[in-house]
Amino acid sequence: MKGGVRLGRLRLGGGGPLFLIAGPCVIESAKHPGQVAARLRDITGELGIPLVFKASFDKANRSSGSSYRGLGMERGLEILASVKARHGVPILTDVHDVSQVGPVAEVADVLQIPAFLCRQTDLVQEAARSGRVVNIKKGQFMAPWDMKGVMEKAAATGNRGLMVTERGASFGYNNLVVDMRSFPTLRSFGYPVVFDITHSVQRPGGLGDRSGGEAHFIDTLGPAGVAAGVDGVFMEVHENPARALSDGPNAYTLSKLPKLLKRLQRVHEATGAEPASSRR
Repeated sequence: MKGGVRLGRLRLGGGGPLFLIAGPCVIESAKHPGQVAARLRDITGELGIPLVFKASFDKANRSSGSSYRGLGMERGLEILASVKARHGVPILTDVHDVSQVGPVAEVADVLQIPAFLCRQTDLVQEAARSGRVVNIKKGQFMAPWDMKGVMEKAAATGNRGLMVTERGASFGYNNLVVDMRSFPTLRSFGYPVVFDITHSVQRPGGLGDRSGGEAHFIDTLGPAGVAAGVDGVFMEVHENPARALSDGPNAYTLSKLPKLLKRLQRVHEATGAEPASSRR
């Protein structure tokens, strides 16, 4: 499938429907990921949107050493495996070190390279060698055209199940901007392009000991990015962002998600993508 990847029964990119990668920033408890996954499965099932569930077992790049990081790899993978089995959703989670790739690949369907680590050659290639789909986030410090070399590193392993994600670029201190010209550049590499809407409104370190965010701009940036030609969107969601243990200021309220997704679908289909009606 030119320009797209297969993930089990799902078709991601390649002219297919807009897909969604979503979930809480971090695993907060044994029960919370499953609760969010069940709601996401229902929402996306009703709309005919392919879903990949995401949650991190460890947030290794927190602003402060005292910030909540997660439940760790062993317990986190147990929880993610349970979510996958119970709710029938493919799983995406981050890997931060070469040693994590093997164990994580036994559970996760998609291995994600965090933005800060996108230039770590050994990590990128080890993730690709796992045979799993690999989603590589563009570093905030990277020009979009510089991601071509990163994708070539991964593809050199023989793995073509690759995706690239835009999450904004550093603009002065504690601020990010999204250059819409990034999307056609990333698409030119031949892999599905994902727009991380929620991290793009983050204010890195903006609250001193933690990151801030401007979640009210998600409803503006989301449709704009989809109109610019992305294949999927990435969103951190939470039933109560004010109480989230990580990235609450830039998370999207779960109850508001159906309305936004319907809007994003309409924009995606208006750009020439496959309409939802033909997928049911």
